Amino acid sequence: VVASFRLPEPGALGCRPDGEGSWAIGVFYGSSPFHLRPIELEGKSSANGSAWPVANPVLTCASATDAGYPSNFVADPFLYLQGDTLFLFFETKTTSSMHGDIGVARSFDQGATWEFLGIALDEAWHLSYPFVFKYENEIYMMPEGNKKKELRLYRATKFPLEWTLEKVLINKPLIDASLVQYEDNWWLFASDFTRYGTEKNAELEIWYSSSPLGPWKEHRQNPIYKADKSLGARNGGRLFMFEGSLYRPGQDCSGTYGRKIKLYKVEKLSKEEYKEVPVELGIEEPKKGRNAWNGMRYHHLDAQQLESGRWIAVMDGDRVPSGDSTRRSISGYLGFLLAIVLVTFVGFVKGAINCYIPPSFWAAPARRNELSRILPVYRFNQKVRRYSTSLGRYITATKARLNEKTWSNKLFFCVIALLGTVNVCIAVHFLLGGNGTEEAYTHQGQRSQFTMVTMTYEARLWNLKMFVEHYSRCESVREIVVVWNKGNPPGSDAFDSTVPVRIRVEELNSLNNRFRVDPLIKTRAVLELDDDIMMTCSDVEKGFKVWREHPERMVGFYPRMIDGDPPQYRNERYARGKKGYNLILTGAAFMDSEFAFRRYWSEEAREGRDYVHKNFNCEDLLMNFMYANASSGAGGRTVEYVHPAWAIDTSKLSSVAISRDTQKHYDVRTKCLAKFSSIYGPLPQKWEFGRREDGWDK
Repeated sequence: VVASFRLPEPGALGCRPDGEGSWAIGVFYGSSPFHLRPIELEGKSSANGSAWPVANPVLTCASATDAGYPSNFVADPFLYLQGDTLFLFFETKTTSSMHGDIGVARSFDQGATWEFLGIALDEAWHLSYPFVFKYENEIYMMPEGNKKKELRLYRATKFPLEWTLEKVLINKPLIDASLVQYEDNWWLFASDFTRYGTEKNAELEIWYSSSPLGPWKEHRQNPIYKADKSLGARNGGRLFMFEGSLYRPGQDCSGTYGRKIKLYKVEKLSKEEYKEVPVELGIEEPKKGRNAWNGMRYHHLDAQQLESGRWIAVMDGDRVPSGDSTRRSISGYLGFLLAIVLVTFVGFVKGAINCYIPPSFWAAPARRNELSRILPVYRFNQKVRRYSTSLGRYITATKARLNEKTWSNKLFFCVIALLGTVNVCIAVHFLLGGNGTEEAYTHQGQRSQFTMVTMTYEARLWNLKMFVEHYSRCESVREIVVVWNKGNPPGSDAFDSTVPVRIRVEELNSLNNRFRVDPLIKTRAVLELDDDIMMTCSDVEKGFKVWREHPERMVGFYPRMIDGDPPQYRNERYARGKKGYNLILTGAAFMDSEFAFRRYWSEEAREGRDYVHKNFNCEDLLMNFMYANASSGAGGRTVEYVHPAWAIDTSKLSSVAISRDTQKHYDVRTKCLAKFSSIYGPLPQKWEFGRREDGWDK
C-alpha cells in the first residue's frame, strides 16, 4: 500500500515535503473572468512533451528545480502581458535559504509551455506576492516582504530579471498588497500581518493616493475587516475591471490557510466609504481531493484580458492543507509509540504472571526476641511480608485466569497483536508514504490527460460502478467511455464519478467494439482497461508516463511471451521464466487512439476482425499483431511493460466472467495466434524485464 504513493526522489534538490504545502500554478481561459476553464479543456497540445492535451499545473517546483533553482513550491502568480508573450512572476521557496524569492517564467504559446528564466528578485528576507504593473512606461513590482516591516516598490532596470529599489511606500508590515486605478485615484488593498488570534488572515486595510508612487493615506473605515477568516479579507490576487465594475479576489482562510478564493464585487469605493458583495467565481471546484493539483486549496487568482478579447487567468493550488507534513510526521511517530507501548504491555503482563517474588526478597527475616519486636524495622518487615503474600496470591490467581492456552486469552493476545500491526502500518503510511497522494508524473516538464475506455454489459453493472468510482479519482483521467455491448444501458448519472462518463451503446455485441474509432475522444492517449481490473492510481499514472515517453508503443501491465512453433499462448509465469515478453494484453494498456484504432479498423485488419467476432476472443492479440506489423519495416519496439504494485481481478468474485474456464480460454487463444501469424507474420522477439532505470518494469 505504501509503495502505491508517489514518494520524493532520494537525493532530490527540490520538491521536498514542506510544512507550507506543495503549491503549483495552473492556467485558465475563458470568454470572461466568470467563465474560466482549465487549459486541458482548451485542447492545447505540445508534441515535444507528448502532451495531448496540456494539463494543469503548468508550472511546479520541478520547473524551477530542473532549471537549476531548487524549490519546494511555487505560488502567488502574477501575469505581465507583453504582446503575444506572457511573463509570469511568482513566489518560489528556495531550498537553500528556505524562504521565498521571486521567480519569473516566459511563454510564447499563450501559457501552454513555460520557460523558467531565473530569479527576478532575491533579498535576505522572505518575498512573495509579486504584484507587477506598468506606470508611465516603467514596469514596477510591489512584492510582500513583511519581515522588513515595510512595503517596498521595485523598478525594472532590465526586464524581467533586473530590478532596483525605487522607494518604500508604507512603513508597515503589509502583506498581499494589490493596487488598482479606480476613478480618479490609485487604491492599495492590503492586510496588516501584526494581527494575531482571530484577526490573523482576517484583516483588510485600504489606502489611497493620486499616484502609485505615493504618498499614501489611510481609508477612514480602516480596518475594513478584522475578525472573520472566512470572509476573504486577505487579498487573493489582482483586482480587475469587468463591464464597468471592480472585482476583488480574497482568501477564505477558514479551516486552513488559503482554503479557497472568494470573489467580491465592489459596490462603493471612496475616501469615506467601502462596500463589497460576494459573487460567484465561476471556476468549477476540484473534485479529486488530494489527487488533484488544487484539490485541497487554491488561494490566488490573476485574471487579465488578452488582445484577442478573451481572458486568461493564472491560479495557484495545493493538494495538501497547511502544515500537512508536520501532522503526518506526528501521526507516524504516534503510531510507532503506540506499537511500542502495546509490545511493552504484553511483555509486562507475561513477565508479571510468570514471576513470583517471595516475601523474603523484600525483607530479611528478623530474629524473634522482645527487643526486635519493639523496633520499627520489625513492624515494617511484617507489613512487607503481609503485602507480599497478598500480592503473590493475586499473581497466582491472575496467572490462572490469563493462561495462554485458553481460547479467550489467545483471542486477547491476537487482538493486541492486530492493534500493534495496525499501528505499525499507520506509522509506515504517514512516515514513508509521501504526502498520501497518487500524483501524476510530468514528462519534459508537462502534465497531460488520457481517456479511459472499458467494455461491459448489463450483468456487470455492479462491477462498473466500482470501477468508475475508483478510477475517476485518478489525476490524469479526463473522461471514462463505457462501451456498452449488451442489455439496457444505465444513465451517466448512475455513477459516483468526478469526471464525465459517456455510455457508448453498440448495435452489435462484438469484442471489436473495444477499438472502434471514436471522434468524441479528446485525448491522444487512451487507457483500455477491463472493468474487472482494480489497481492503484499511482500505477496507472506510471503507465501513462511511460507511454508519454514512447507514444508509438503500447504500454501495459500484463506481459506475455509468445513463442514456439506453432506459437502457444501462456500466462505471465511463463514470460517470467523466459525473462522477457513480446506481447501486452490490451485489457490494461495505454495506446495512441489515433494510430491504434484506425490501424485496427483498417482494411488490412478485416480478416482478423472477422475471426475475433466469430470466436468472441483475441481482440487484444490482433491489436498486438497490428502494432508489430506496422513497425516491422523499421524494426522498432512495439510494447512495454509496467509492473503494478498490486492488481485485483474482481471477476473472480462473480459468476459473469467472460473466461472462467482458463484452459479452454488458452486453447482458443493459441488457435488465434496461429491464425494471426499466418496472416500478419510472427510477433517480434522478446524484450527483457528490468531494463528501465526506475525499475518500473521488473
